[in-house]
Amino acid sequence: MFEFPVLVGDIGGTNARFALVEAKGAAPRVLSHEATAGHPDPSSAIRAALAKGGEAPAPRSAILAIAGRVDGPAVQLTNAHWVIAGERIARDFGLSSAVVVNDYVPVAAGAAGIAPDDLTVIGPARPEAQGARLVLGPGTGFGAAALVPYADRLAIVSTEAGHTEFGPTDAFEEQVWHAVERVEGRVTVEALLSGPGLARLHAAVYQVRSGSPRDKLDPAAITRAGLAAEDPHAAETLALFARLLGRACGDLALTFLATGGVYIGGGIAPRIVRVLQAGGFREAFERKAPFAQMMAQIPTSVITVHDPALTGLAALASEGAAFVYHGQVWRAAG
Repeated sequence: MFEFPVLVGDIGGTNARFALVEAKGAAPRVLSHEATAGHPDPSSAIRAALAKGGEAPAPRSAILAIAGRVDGPAVQLTNAHWVIAGERIARDFGLSSAVVVNDYVPVAAGAAGIAPDDLTVIGPARPEAQGARLVLGPGTGFGAAALVPYADRLAIVSTEAGHTEFGPTDAFEEQVWHAVERVEGRVTVEALLSGPGLARLHAAVYQVRSGSPRDKLDPAAITRAGLAAEDPHAAETLALFARLLGRACGDLALTFLATGGVYIGGGIAPRIVRVLQAGGFREAFERKAPFAQMMAQIPTSVITVHDPALTGLAALASEGAAFVYHGQVWRAAG
């Protein structure tokens, strides 16, 4: 399907990461990480990445994963200004083909063969777990996809689960919901379970506990202060974030009957593993009556490998026939 070398890219709202897969089965050779805001368009970022690749051969095809819904020949990133068009990129670099997929498609593909050493288990370990798998992650936004066995292949189902509605389940959460900043009038999964969402949660928790409003802080500062127990509001926010993430993971695991496990990526979860292991995450994940017993058997893990999307993109480039997935496909005529 792909002509090698294959350019692979993981394009998010904050950063775009590029690599080359020089031959079938080869590991991705990282070129560079480019700030999305630092380039006017994706071709500019790709040129910069290729220039930093030294003696790397020129790509002949590309597969790019983007943080957005792939629903046409030109796709707007959800949280950035770029518009991604496979045909335009292919013509700019003389490629024979270009494929654009949702950013959690390759994370799901990578989960099919992820090594135990690349995971930190949260809750009970179930190495024998079988069935559909779920991959998701809070970062700049919130992405999610399912990996579902389909005959002798694996179907990757990308979702927009981050834009589903989210509601409180106890009196404290109800107070937080009244105080939290809305996004276009809604409180969605992504509005809370993301970097910006962490800042919204912290501001709301502070207002509920102190009775006074405050400006939003940088998510990284909240994480540092909460983990170091320097700020009780930050620590409480991280604990609430963990419970809400457990609830969202549980809801999606029920939706897809993900008995094969839930794998959490994104930029936030690896930094707060200690909070996730404290118990609130799994308690919220399993509290799904009448299916609590089933939920207790579903393993949950944090993906700790660096750039899992690039590994998954390499798998799609080399083993594409093993997967069924939706994407924008452009091929040169003839």
